[in-house]
Amino acid sequence: MGDGSPERQNTTPISAMTFNQKEISDGKAKNVTPQSSVSNGSPMSSDKSTPPAKRSHPSMQLKRELSWQVANNLLISFKYAWAGVSYAFRTQRNFRIHVAIGTLAIGLGFWLELSGVKISIIVLTIGAVLGMELLNTAIESVVDLTVEQSYHELAKIAKDCAAAAVLISAIAAIFIASCLLLPPLWLRVQSLL
Repeated sequence: MGDGSPERQNTTPISAMTFNQKEISDGKAKNVTPQSSVSNGSPMSSDKSTPPAKRSHPSMQLKRELSWQVANNLLISFKYAWAGVSYAFRTQRNFRIHVAIGTLAIGLGFWLELSGVKISIIVLTIGAVLGMELLNTAIESVVDLTVEQSYHELAKIAKDCAAAAVLISAIAAIFIASCLLLPPLWLRVQSLL
């Protein structure tokens, strides 16, 4: 459009969409096409000129049935959350490094007989770093899904900022661990010598 206004796109909210029950009755949501229940002149399901969705690499496909729906009970929510932690642990080297260092810091805190408050601060700090690492992984996955194999400067900025968030939280964790662990560790080493 020459007037500087963005082209109008279908902006039907997810809550206003229905899904073909025949396509999901077998418990699979492979080729589910959302159908707009709001009349905006161009229902999404009637557009035959739209090419079918690209299939992702087989190693990238997770076997989560109906993952686009909200989990209907608490146990399913925990299952999905654990799947995210498991995925990050299997695929993200930095996540494994953070888990190892965090476990070492907690063990060292117990060995040095730190107070419960100090160990709680260490655990919260480790949790913040691991949470940032999980968010970084999620952001990188969404960006990769969006830009696919092409380069885009905004995708680079999103990934770099997500990685920077992890870096800043890791630096803060090192500072906190140094303040809480190094003085009693130094005293313990001196007493052993």
